[in-house]
Amino acid sequence: MFRLGLTGSIGTGKSTTAAIFREFGIPVYDADAAVHALYEGEAVAPIEAAFPGTTRDGVVDRKALGALVTGQPERFKTLEAIVHPLVRAKEEAAMAEAKRNGADLIVLDIPLLFETGAEGRCDEILVTVVDPEEQKRRVLARPGMNEALFHAILARQMPMEEKRRRAHAILDTGHGIDAARVEIRKLLDDLAPKLRARAISGQGQTDRPENAKKNKMRERLT
Repeated sequence: MFRLGLTGSIGTGKSTTAAIFREFGIPVYDADAAVHALYEGEAVAPIEAAFPGTTRDGVVDRKALGALVTGQPERFKTLEAIVHPLVRAKEEAAMAEAKRNGADLIVLDIPLLFETGAEGRCDEILVTVVDPEEQKRRVLARPGMNEALFHAILARQMPMEEKRRRAHAILDTGHGIDAARVEIRKLLDDLAPKLRARAISGQGQTDRPENAKKNKMRERLT
């Protein structure tokens, strides 16, 4: 199965892009949704054991947990050691289900894809981008968001320009949802020959090009 990684900094339209893939019938694994589910299930007990008082009524209190680990690298590493293996298991389960359903492509929607080393599990990577001022406007319009929190989130994420450099394809979401649909349709058309070749050969993960800037997918989306 071809694994298309999808990532982008906060406010760049990654979630909307994932929704468009779903519109086109492509299965999408949502890492954020997986974490939310874990915080109401399997991750509750180990998180409470590591960080007493951070769960309420059988679910993780995200605000309390965030207050405890923000700015505390060692605590954050402890949290990652608990959550990441569980998230990875859900990712594997999602891919297995997609394969059982006959899919030859799955989108792995992972916000911190590069930051967590998940690019090694992807055949190619699509990065969403937008003008920084539009990014800021979108994020600050969210309930409960403020400029300090926005910058704290950005500090945890790889800079947008570095993500651009590592991408196979780039989607600028600043031109509206209809334009994004057109570009994603083109992307899927570009991928079709690779999916057919994969089906014929039965090969595993494709080799990633040394220079992503030369990739045709990227040329079409920028």
